[in-house]
Amino acid sequence: MKVIVTGGAGFIGSHIVDILIENNYKVAVIDNLSSGKPGNVNKKAELYKADIKSRETTLILRKEKPDYIIHEAAQISVSASVRDPLFDAETNITGSLNLLEFARLNGVKKFIFASSGGTVYGEPDKFPVTEKFPLQACSPYGISKMAVEYYIRFYSREYKLNYTALRYSNVYGPRQDPHGEAGVVAIFSRSLLSGKAPVINGDGKYVRDYVYCKDVARANLLALESRYRGSLNIGTGRGVDVNELYKVIAETAGFKGKAAHGPARPGDIRKNILGAAEAKKALKWEPETCLEEGIKETLEYFKKQEKK
Repeated sequence: MKVIVTGGAGFIGSHIVDILIENNYKVAVIDNLSSGKPGNVNKKAELYKADIKSRETTLILRKEKPDYIIHEAAQISVSASVRDPLFDAETNITGSLNLLEFARLNGVKKFIFASSGGTVYGEPDKFPVTEKFPLQACSPYGISKMAVEYYIRFYSREYKLNYTALRYSNVYGPRQDPHGEAGVVAIFSRSLLSGKAPVINGDGKYVRDYVYCKDVARANLLALESRYRGSLNIGTGRGVDVNELYKVIAETAGFKGKAAHGPARPGDIRKNILGAAEAKKALKWEPETCLEEGIKETLEYFKKQEKK
């Protein structure tokens, strides 16, 4: 079976490519390499440099004839979406529609979409957040992810396209670049390993649900092989604020200093924790890597990168 992974040279996408190849899928990657890196891509996968909005992507899809599409490519920064909502929409909405049109016209068996459990629910007042909560995104990035989910539902209803939308919480781990909300783990790790205290945005009391990248990759594999059609949260149910996260990373790295505090970022919500009971029921998925173990593996990765 052939799988196209958009954004497969990026942080999360490259881990998805790895687990697919480990499970004997043929994989081709489409990535414009604006943030993805060719070195992230498994040597057994074919890499095409192309933008998901372009006709070139359609031609690649026609050539590869994928059975499945896993759509990870996106503009991923909330703060960038606030600064430039038009670019966010062009990439995240128009690019996704380009892929959906191909899927409906060419008999793609299933479409897996990387949505954002950290933003599509807006500012909920109860936790953990479940899939029954209303979608009330309050940033352009969250709005674009929410809009694509609605488009996918339309394609499912009108054209019988099979799909699963995975609403990730804050993903972290090896290969992460300091982009998007969860980039804080990469930023802190790199700073502390170089002996410098990082800057915490605002008061540091922004609570997030940090889920390890390899657990997320496994969720994509399970969704691909499942008959489940709909949207699922992919998170841990554990809320950690930035101050606590800093302590975990600093202790693991053996750093004794204190972090400084800078201005808060525009568009950031105060708290988000995802309940993933539905993913356990539908996919038999649950997180296997605790935060402390994930941080340890992430720091080990960045240590090796510094030696190269």
